[in-house]
Amino acid sequence: MAHKNKNKHLPAYNRKTLQKLVFEFFRKRPTQYFNYKQIAKKLTITDLRTKQLLNEVLIALCDDGKLEEEQRGKYKFVPTKSVITGKVMLIASGSAFVISDDTEEDIYIPRKYMNRALNRDTVEVRIWARRKKRSPEGEITKIVKRNKSKFVGIVSITNDNIAFLIVTERNMPYDIFIPSKNLNGAEHGKKAVAEITHWNENQKNPTGKIIDVLGDEGDNDAEMNAILTEFNLPYKYPENLTKLAEEIPVEISGDEIKSRKDFRKTPTFTIDPADAKDFDDALSYKELKNGNIEVGIHIADVTHYVKEDDLIDKEGYERATSVYLVDRTIPMLPEKLSNNVCSLRPNEDKLTYSAVFELDKDANIHNQWFGRTVINSDRRFNYAEAQEIIETGKGDPAKEITELNKLAKKLREKRFRNGSVSFERIEVKFKLDEKGKPLGVYFKEAKDSNHLIEEFMLLANKKVAEFVGQTLKKPFIYRIHDEPDIEKLHSFSNFIKQFGYEFKFKNETEISASLNKLLEEVKGKSEQNMIEQLAVKSMAKAEYSADNVGHYGLAFSFYTHFTSPIRRYPDMMVHRLLTHYLKKGKPAMTNVLNDKCKHASDMERVSVMAERASIKYKQAEFMQDKLGSIHDAVITGVAERGLYVEIKETKIEGMIAMRDLDDDFYVFDEADYCITGERSKKKFRLGDDIKVQLVKVNLQSRTLDFVPAEEF
Repeated sequence: MAHKNKNKHLPAYNRKTLQKLVFEFFRKRPTQYFNYKQIAKKLTITDLRTKQLLNEVLIALCDDGKLEEEQRGKYKFVPTKSVITGKVMLIASGSAFVISDDTEEDIYIPRKYMNRALNRDTVEVRIWARRKKRSPEGEITKIVKRNKSKFVGIVSITNDNIAFLIVTERNMPYDIFIPSKNLNGAEHGKKAVAEITHWNENQKNPTGKIIDVLGDEGDNDAEMNAILTEFNLPYKYPENLTKLAEEIPVEISGDEIKSRKDFRKTPTFTIDPADAKDFDDALSYKELKNGNIEVGIHIADVTHYVKEDDLIDKEGYERATSVYLVDRTIPMLPEKLSNNVCSLRPNEDKLTYSAVFELDKDANIHNQWFGRTVINSDRRFNYAEAQEIIETGKGDPAKEITELNKLAKKLREKRFRNGSVSFERIEVKFKLDEKGKPLGVYFKEAKDSNHLIEEFMLLANKKVAEFVGQTLKKPFIYRIHDEPDIEKLHSFSNFIKQFGYEFKFKNETEISASLNKLLEEVKGKSEQNMIEQLAVKSMAKAEYSADNVGHYGLAFSFYTHFTSPIRRYPDMMVHRLLTHYLKKGKPAMTNVLNDKCKHASDMERVSVMAERASIKYKQAEFMQDKLGSIHDAVITGVAERGLYVEIKETKIEGMIAMRDLDDDFYVFDEADYCITGERSKKKFRLGDDIKVQLVKVNLQSRTLDFVPAEEF
């Protein structure tokens, strides 16, 4: 969130950490009452901000039913229920942990008490009487909701015509029995999707039916669709909705144009990746008589075409986001909308939702306006084309792009002065042939043309959120990013000292300034990627919420997502709320907004996991013919299982298993991010350079196995 007072001391904890600490404090003293001051003293909380946060946490724990306020200002622990509801997180042994909002601790479920529950299912758990100093344990008594019923695998048909789908997904310990009548034409050895139809108590394996044959194992389309199925994401758009979208008229009526602000004669353009098909944002530029510049940030008006709760809207809500795999985009909306009707293509009248700002030469805002507009983009630029204009000052429209770039740089400078953190990860991309086979690896780095678009999108998102949350004071959807956990930052600070880096902080602004300095210092170094990853892990995760805590990473007190409604459902919700409030509508219900925010955040995380899985697959595929090759690498992770390594040249990741370090018995040291040989005292530490040899590629698990090259 915004850092207004640079002399304020940091709270000792962020909200989530403090909430866990307070809950644990009461759990260990179940019969005692404590007031706010007593708790602060016991937890050695002295600064005013953390005391304020403590008060908010106590209220939140009471609202959640975890504490009760017996007398005014005096709180007491509410014993955990013996039956709780939570989500299954399967582990390699086939046992699981159940994570629940009803308890701060995860419940361990032995394998024989899983009762056919699968990974990420929502279940009821009966908690057993607790044994001393052991994690709580229990058994699953009811499956409330299956996370998924469709699984991908290889069809196996025996000579006796008995068929199974041999499930290739991680975290699915059972194969699926397929009665011959349910094979639906699937042949032995084909990659297919099966849906579980029933699973009786006396059955070891679930029974299912083949619902789709993806193709041959190793075929690019089959493997990409398999990844989507694994993460419970659709790879086809429903035909009925595609047909429905085709009926949406492209033509805009004269009455609709008259009801909007008309920007069609104002110079307007889009800047997007070269391979983009959906253009959901455009910029307009106009010089005013007073010397200021009017900048229009025009966003595709998706909600004009997609009405709340219609069939396309419901599908968009369920998907919540477009999914970006290595070689394809799985759109949130039908192609007719995303690539045609709503896409801000050049030389076509388009309906937009706009944030318009009057800025002086120093990027100070003098006026702002939000509302529905119509535009006609003069030109579509890709980032490289816009970058060339910025660097040479030549081209059409050179003046508009150059001036907007100057303003973007001023906005960027202000943002970093206010405490914004500069996380700019290098993007790894693949050169693919026409069949999707990876031919090479290259890296994408953000340049001024990327920053130009980014800053104006950030400005629109920030100002829309401020307008609704601060000016109108109405319930809204925010993109939030909580303050970092100070304990994690201290651990991070201590760790990077061994590389000769300093990370010191006394207050909020110092955290971001020190972090930015560090991120600049590690650029181009072998440890860059590893230190950037650890820095990200020390920060909270961004998510959607109706409860605003600000966006720490951007240093904004108010922030939302307004600028990408073609590919993100929360942006559509923001457009609808803004329209509702501009028409003097009643406040939305916060609990309803939060339910939708949670769904959007969950789907965003799943789509990111699917994207990473597609990258991992292409990495494995790229390295498949390079067995025995030796590479310079860096250790990016240390675990009980072994060492995670990253090839410097390509940033491709793999693992050295502990069993393959057979010259000594190695002991894992979690605190020091290293493993040490008991006899030789040889250390492998996070960030160390290491030569590795590729010894195994597993396309199915998307993994690469290395050994230290010196061993061969």
